[in-house]
Amino acid sequence: MRNGSSYHVHIAPVHKLSFFDLSSLWQYRDLIVLITKRDFSLRYRQTVLGPLWLLINPLLTALIHVVLFNRIAKIGTDGVPALLFYLVSNGLWSYMASLLERVSNTFIGNANLFGKVFFPRLVMPLSSVMVCTVELVIKFLLIIALTVYYWLAGIFTVNLLTWLLIPVVLLWMSALGTGLGLIIASLTAKYRDLHVLISFGLTLWMYATPVVYPLSQIENPLYRTLLYLNPATAPMELFRSYVLGTGGVHHWTTAASLAMTAVFMAVGALLFNRVEKNFMDTV
Repeated sequence: MRNGSSYHVHIAPVHKLSFFDLSSLWQYRDLIVLITKRDFSLRYRQTVLGPLWLLINPLLTALIHVVLFNRIAKIGTDGVPALLFYLVSNGLWSYMASLLERVSNTFIGNANLFGKVFFPRLVMPLSSVMVCTVELVIKFLLIIALTVYYWLAGIFTVNLLTWLLIPVVLLWMSALGTGLGLIIASLTAKYRDLHVLISFGLTLWMYATPVVYPLSQIENPLYRTLLYLNPATAPMELFRSYVLGTGGVHHWTTAASLAMTAVFMAVGALLFNRVEKNFMDTV
């Protein structure tokens, strides 16, 4: 009690049919920022090059893809310089994949912390979103530099106005990765062996998504239909369309992907809220 007033904090479980408690997240916004800074700094604290690896890794990966898929396999890139094409594609895919892996590790990776102090458990997935977004922004500096180089060399031109739509696709892809990550996190809280399949599943999903090849290279109607049903196809093609001015998908594919993303987010929120109440009893 201070100056005749008292402070009262009431902690109650979230209803199992409710979604995110945004008011509590706003109260813990400083904690989200602190955890984001901690996770980012810890990842590169004891490295020689530090955050420069965020530029070196995608560049080396893109060079390998250029050799394997463009030079050896002769897969076209819709007139876009191959190195730039793979940097853009790998950048968005690694953003979603890294986010999914981080979010899916929410319960297992933070079990000790959850058992010691109370805070909204959703703080951890949100901090993962922020860390992955910061990393993507740093990686995008390399894309900008390479785009400027090709532009000045007269090899390639882009429409900078469409770049204004990039945050929309990033929000879309982050929702997709977060929703699936919340579902996996809720399941692996009890069934730990499912976490082992994440890396393998992401690798298969990448090749089932037009990441290392444009959608225009798929001529088989059946394969194209299957790719259209992939929820990651639409944001990947639209991202390349906005950044590189090439690619695109049908409106129904975009609508289907948005619907599936919304379903993943809803199911993930419901499962996450249900599991977080008795997670410590499970472990």
